[in-house]
Amino acid sequence: MPGGAQDPGESLTRTAVRETLEETGVTVRPIGVSGIYTDPRHVVHYTSNDEVRQEFTIVYLADYVSGEPVTSSETTQVEWVPIDQLDGLPMDRSQRMRIEWALNHADTWIDPIGD
Repeated sequence: MPGGAQDPGESLTRTAVRETLEETGVTVRPIGVSGIYTDPRHVVHYTSNDEVRQEFTIVYLADYVSGEPVTSSETTQVEWVPIDQLDGLPMDRSQRMRIEWALNHADTWIDPIGD
């Protein structure tokens, strides 16, 4: 799933649109938030500056606007995948959970990992 860091002065929604375009070649229009995810047990240690962060993810629901899936310097594979073929894709457990939550709970959102 596309993702990345927010640029200074950029809204979260604009970040989602920009990162999706940069990483996939596809322009989207966000229509809602599927979930906000954090796991207090998951921290990232950046050895370049010795910074430690507990990161979070905001997953948007979005409509397709334009563009064709293409790889970028940040992606190795980009494609549309039918929902009934998702189970066959290799992915991290947390990514799978986020996709399943978006598909089955689009009307509500909470932090399902929590603590």
